[in-house]
Amino acid sequence: MARALNISEAAAMALHTMVVLACAGGEPMTARAIAGKLHRSEAHQSKVLQRLARAGFVASTRGPAGGFVLARPSREIIMLDVFEAIDGPVGDVCCTQTPAVCDGKSCVFGQLVSIVNRQVRDYLQYIRLSELEIKGLGRLVRVQSTEPHDSPDNGSAT
Repeated sequence: MARALNISEAAAMALHTMVVLACAGGEPMTARAIAGKLHRSEAHQSKVLQRLARAGFVASTRGPAGGFVLARPSREIIMLDVFEAIDGPVGDVCCTQTPAVCDGKSCVFGQLVSIVNRQVRDYLQYIRLSELEIKGLGRLVRVQSTEPHDSPDNGSAT
């Protein structure tokens, strides 16, 4: 199915990863455990975690009890910053044509793309990670876990 709003898989994965880590309560989580909760490949999860670490959103520790944790409190993390760390700045326009072909005046989409991009940017700009954690998104992730030992409720709904 086609998508009108094209958020990259990496950006969506990064946003969900941050919620999973926020709900872990400061306990380190491995890339494998996070990938299992999100039903994604460990290799892709590792790449996303590396990008989040370079951007200063997560920190990693080595060793048997190691893994990834949030680098700062969830209330200080704005979701737009996470999104832009992965996909770059959300622009006002997104043209499928090259500037040489499209002058912007006769676009079949008119101002739609600009309006949608602005709304997405405005929405993500005002959402803090702590709000998503509180809304219960973490509970959904815990319930969907494929690794019972990573979930306090062993994967069962409460």
